[in-house]
Amino acid sequence: MKNQNPVFIAIMLVCALAFALAPVTNAAPSPGGIPTASAAANNQPSAEGEQLPLITIHSAGNIPRGKTGSFVLEMKPALMFGGMYVNFKVSGTAVAGVDYVAFASPAYLGQSGYATILVHTLPDPRASSNNQAYSVVVTLEPGAGYALGNATGGARSALIWIKP
Repeated sequence: MKNQNPVFIAIMLVCALAFALAPVTNAAPSPGGIPTASAAANNQPSAEGEQLPLITIHSAGNIPRGKTGSFVLEMKPALMFGGMYVNFKVSGTAVAGVDYVAFASPAYLGQSGYATILVHTLPDPRASSNNQAYSVVVTLEPGAGYALGNATGGARSALIWIKP
C-alpha cells in the first residue's frame, strides 16, 4: 500500500465510473467508433433504434437597431441527465460586426430542452437615409445525437429583421 501509483488509481476510477454510467446513458459502441450524423439528418431513429431528440428553432420577432432580439432552440424530448450542443450557421443580409455583434456555433441546449441565441444589434454605421432593414438567418445543421425539425416537426431555420 505504501508504493501505490496515483495515476493507476485514477485510471481505474475513471474506468469504473464509465462502466457504471454506461447503462444510464445507453452508451453503445458505434461502427468504426465514430457516430454518424445520417440518422440525425434524416430524422430517423439511431442505429441502436432509439428515437433521437428533435431540435427546432424560431425567432422571437424583429428588432430595432440598438436592441437585443433572440432565436429560441427547442429540444423534444428534453434530455433527463444533461443537454447537448447543436450546430448552426448564420446567414442573411446583415453583416456581423457591422449590424450585430457576431455570435458563433454551437449552441448549448440545457436540461430544460431550450436555448437562446441572443442578437445584439449595433447602430447603423452606414448612416443610410433609406431606412433599409437587414436580415439575420440561423439555420440548424445536422449533428450526432439529434434530429432536425422539418415541415411536419418544426423549423430548421429562422429569420430576424433588424429594423432601422
